[in-house]
Amino acid sequence: MKKSKRELERILKGVANHNRLKILELLGKKPNLSVQEISSDVNSDFKNISAHINKMYIAGLVKKRSEGSIVRHTLSKRGKSILQFVRIIE
Repeated sequence: MKKSKRELERILKGVANHNRLKILELLGKKPNLSVQEISSDVNSDFKNISAHINKMYIAGLVKKRSEGSIVRHTLSKRGKSILQFVRIIE
């Protein structure tokens, strides 16, 4: 189904940041990470990474799964497609 221009804008904004690109790459290599693990791997503040992941979730790039009190993150199908696209244009 064809996406509206606003939906496409939201998707592109979901990766339009160097930290979000790092998170995208990281989750492509190591799925099922918590925000704490992601913030440690990309060497950035927990709150900052949490906000980035939320934007990526809204854009449909990341899926969340609860594991007790921990939330695990993986790339969605769209997130995997965007990661492939990013690798092509690098």
